[in-house]
Amino acid sequence: LSGLDPAQPYFQDTPIEVRLDASDAEFVDVIHTDIAPTIPYLGFGISTAIGHLDFYPNGGEEMPGCDKNAISEIVDIDGIWEGTTNFVACNHLRSYKYYADSIIYPDGFLGYACDSYDVFETESCFPCPEEGCPNMGHFADKFKSQIKNDTLKLYLNTAESKDFPLWRYKVTVTLSGKKKVRGYVNIALYGSGGNTRQHQIFQGTLQPDNTYTSLIDAEINVGTLTKVKFLWNNNWLNPTLPKLGAATVTVQSGE
Repeated sequence: LSGLDPAQPYFQDTPIEVRLDASDAEFVDVIHTDIAPTIPYLGFGISTAIGHLDFYPNGGEEMPGCDKNAISEIVDIDGIWEGTTNFVACNHLRSYKYYADSIIYPDGFLGYACDSYDVFETESCFPCPEEGCPNMGHFADKFKSQIKNDTLKLYLNTAESKDFPLWRYKVTVTLSGKKKVRGYVNIALYGSGGNTRQHQIFQGTLQPDNTYTSLIDAEINVGTLTKVKFLWNNNWLNPTLPKLGAATVTVQSGE
């Protein structure tokens, strides 16, 4: 059984006979996309973990792309009806859109086992453990043999619009140069599966010999890494024309 943002009003904190529960089937996976309290935030989805695998994309409360203004949402590219329902219940409806995309991307939507979304945003839950990470959506049952008795809470990020899956990488850059400057460092990944856009690794004081690490959620699975593009820039014009390089760049895939 796959629960697509099961309803919160009248079902949250009720007995298992009333609501969806892990005991309802041999395998129950749940996608939570609208878990903010019904009052006052109009959250429609149940927040508690109720399946064998409970996925909380983007933390489960506010989905990227659902904060558009009313006019742009209602006059949507998919039509007035689609736009109106999106505006009224955008977060709630993201669950079935993620599920639909998961059919097309069997390697996408990796869920990382974590205590909370805040912990997921650090490096604590990265990379996947030895047994791997389950895929949210249609292929979640590939992880069925790894299920223990406890409910597993899983976190991941998605894109703002279709196509929704993102692939997580940990990028570590050690700078080279002679003097520190203020600015930012960007990295783009190139691989057998395609190339990513530029992702910012760090912004602030760039100190040669220092190491900077960031988790990035890339819009494609780059596959086997073949090249890394390193770019840095000043925050403002610097007449001394400082130079920085990358002594090392390390890229680790979430898988």
